[in-house]
Amino acid sequence: MRRSRFVTLALSLAASLGVTLGIAVPAQASPSDQYVALGDSYASGVGAGNYTAESGSCQRSTSAYPALYNTNIRPASYRSVACSGATTTSVTNTQLSALSASTTLVSITVGGNDVGFSSIMTTCVLQGETQCVAAVQAAEDKARAQLAGLLATVYNGIRSRAPSARVVVVGYPVFYQLGTFCVGLSATSRAKINEGINLVDDITRSAAAAAGFTFADVRSIFVGHQLCSYGEKWLHALNYANIGISYHPTAAGQSGGYYPVFRSAAG
Repeated sequence: MRRSRFVTLALSLAASLGVTLGIAVPAQASPSDQYVALGDSYASGVGAGNYTAESGSCQRSTSAYPALYNTNIRPASYRSVACSGATTTSVTNTQLSALSASTTLVSITVGGNDVGFSSIMTTCVLQGETQCVAAVQAAEDKARAQLAGLLATVYNGIRSRAPSARVVVVGYPVFYQLGTFCVGLSATSRAKINEGINLVDDITRSAAAAAGFTFADVRSIFVGHQLCSYGEKWLHALNYANIGISYHPTAAGQSGGYYPVFRSAAG
């Protein structure tokens, strides 16, 4: 019975993935910007709560970093089409239409679902260390072989539709602080998961640079706020009551981690 419950919760996790701050406006931030936010659940704000009714299953939060930028900087226009579960292909097919020649600022977080973030975490939770390490390794192999090309397709689409826009590619936080006592996954599994996330971020950073875009790296700012850290956690651990928010930033992770990094990069 207990294993059956774990299986149900894990399948739900696999299906899912996919506070205004009084901070001064950076010198380059422009209230005349036409801003469009693209991407997956880390951009839509899954895990931060305060989801807008219009966003439905995309779960766009007013506490997500794009919405916080809109609240604080107040660009001339703002639209988020970020959606939980989005991949590079779905961004190309369903989100890029929000861009136009008048768009002057674009943010995007995408790529994790292309290499199977959620299915990896399901495997690691249910099947143990050996299978976890193998699942991450398979995702790393896929990332090395395919991710740069998939990202390039999205980035080319952005540039084609919004030729004059500043584009900020926002990465993912590393989930675990290592070297601490932590219940749950083994230390080997946690280290391998971190390795996989770092690889995705590094490939994304290189692809962004090749496109002439700015990469906003959130890894450093999350240090001390990761799972297994001693500070305030900015990421949800596995949550059986609300499985979809597992391994996503909290509202504090969006406001204290994602938002300031994006705000700086968008200047």
